[in-house]
Amino acid sequence: MRKKSKLSKIIVIVGPTASGKSDLAIKIAKKFGGEIISADSRQVYKGMDIGTGKITKKEMARIPHHLLDVASPKKQFTVVQYKKLSEKAIKKIHSRGKIPIICGGTGFYIQSITDNIAIPEIKPDVELRAGLEKKSAKELFNRLKKLDLRRAKNIDKNNRRRLIRALEIIIKSGKKIPKLKSKPKYETLIIGIKRNTKELKELIKARLLKRLKQGMVKEIINLKKSGLSWKRLEDFGLEYRYVAYYLQNKLSCHEMVEKLQKEIEHYAKRQMTWFSKDKRIYWIKNQKQAEKLITKFLSA
Repeated sequence: MRKKSKLSKIIVIVGPTASGKSDLAIKIAKKFGGEIISADSRQVYKGMDIGTGKITKKEMARIPHHLLDVASPKKQFTVVQYKKLSEKAIKKIHSRGKIPIICGGTGFYIQSITDNIAIPEIKPDVELRAGLEKKSAKELFNRLKKLDLRRAKNIDKNNRRRLIRALEIIIKSGKKIPKLKSKPKYETLIIGIKRNTKELKELIKARLLKRLKQGMVKEIINLKKSGLSWKRLEDFGLEYRYVAYYLQNKLSCHEMVEKLQKEIEHYAKRQMTWFSKDKRIYWIKNQKQAEKLITKFLSA
């Protein structure tokens, strides 16, 4: 029987925040001749490095990385844009005889590639967004439930950016968001990193303290000076939100660190809830298990 073309295959590495996805992706890329495509909804933005845990040039270990620093934080970056740029990167990586390794924790970005999601191309509406941005995540989620219950069941109810975009699509199109999946473009192996609760909490704490030491607060001060509003910074997720609160004297330094630790733990739990729905994921505990799965996948 003729083997399927290696060019049609991609590897995906998922897992909760701080679980070690980037390190594993680099080791796999070195061993199997791969290039890495980031699947992180914040690492696409320029100037957002420490707070997003963006990999440094040194940490890349000469492995090419794609979909980092491709957008201005002053502009909205959508999953439609992510899908287009990722597919372009996959094509280039395959043309070089390499294997694309998608690595990240943004479930919807990953699903847009693995399930070839067809997302309605509704252009951002500045006026509509301005009105929606005045509402809390709870208010946005409740409105989405009324307009499209099916979409509400499959969205992070705390992610204001995702909620606003979903509402924007529904309001502008006048229709519920259609079922998005279509015929997959790639043969995919999805590997998930599993950590026990205690271990993950310790990893989150160590990483948080490291980021603060590296200058995460200064990074966010610089983003504010560049013209980003407090509201915009708060919408970029936990690290940016709570540091912004601290810089506005809404929290003490101790409160900021304490709340960040708890909220990142909750976020990791939500990520695992999302990924646990995908029965295609092979959950692994170490690099050896991952290599065994990949060797079998690439030789099939």
